[in-house]
Amino acid sequence: MTAAWWGVLIAFAGALAYASGAAIQQLEAVELGATAKLMRRPRWWLGGAISFAGACMHAVALSMAPLTIIQPVSVTTLVFAVPLAAKLHNRRPRAAEIWGSLAVSVGLGGLMVLVPVHHSTPSLPDLTAVALLAGVLGFIVVTQLLSRRLTGPGKAALLACSAGIATGTVSTFVRLVGSGLQSDLSTLLHWFTIVIPAMLIVATILLQKSYAVGYFGIAYAVTQVSDPIASVLADAGLLGEPLPTDPSLIAPAVVAAFLLIGGTVLLGRNAPDLAHKTEPATEPETTTEDAGSILSEPVELNPRPLRNPVSTRRD
Repeated sequence: MTAAWWGVLIAFAGALAYASGAAIQQLEAVELGATAKLMRRPRWWLGGAISFAGACMHAVALSMAPLTIIQPVSVTTLVFAVPLAAKLHNRRPRAAEIWGSLAVSVGLGGLMVLVPVHHSTPSLPDLTAVALLAGVLGFIVVTQLLSRRLTGPGKAALLACSAGIATGTVSTFVRLVGSGLQSDLSTLLHWFTIVIPAMLIVATILLQKSYAVGYFGIAYAVTQVSDPIASVLADAGLLGEPLPTDPSLIAPAVVAAFLLIGGTVLLGRNAPDLAHKTEPATEPETTTEDAGSILSEPVELNPRPLRNPVSTRRD
């Protein structure tokens, strides 16, 4: 078996691991909300560790096979994640979830295949990097304010979009730092390195907030779509990466976009998965009417006669 095939197998395993971790974290986020309480739940940390292992497998797969092969495999995480989330919520996956997941995965994979591969060493001036971060953080603030006015799938999608753009920004800075390490290890001391964990924390918070709404399918789908699209657009606009220019690719791109939109709409029409909380048993309250009926019932008085009555009168 060639290295490319091993890369495909590792990419599938990474996709399954990443999806499993996301489904586990969503279960905790629905129950507790996107609060600091999640930090005290071992299962939430387990989900994060599994997702991190999946991301590492993805990185290994990229070193063994071309991006045009690995990227479509990685977008299948949605096909794995939705059924796993349904299983964790003790239900069967809905037909709309399955078809929506397939449509989004095929559409996103098609768009990623259309992006040409360009091998070059990217670079970004500091002022441009600051402007990029300011724009991303500004977008996140706006989405947070708008999400307070929304409910349901719209809120989940908006929060997931900001999370995906944050992770896409991380991908851009990872490329900048990683490419510099090939020639100069001192690149790790650049402030770009600090941006990576900082933006990952922001993305994690936003992702948990989108999971907590309950619409896992649409939250996960929007994240998986906005992440690579944001990364590709940033690479094209700031790092000089090429975009498709062949007119013959317009029709496939339109079909892929149609599948993306249609699949997202299908996922958004599903009912949310809410926390299953058991209410504590409460004692029945006694109302005024019940008390009145009790008092109105006749009460028989049968006092027992005294065996040895004692007279208090003196002769």
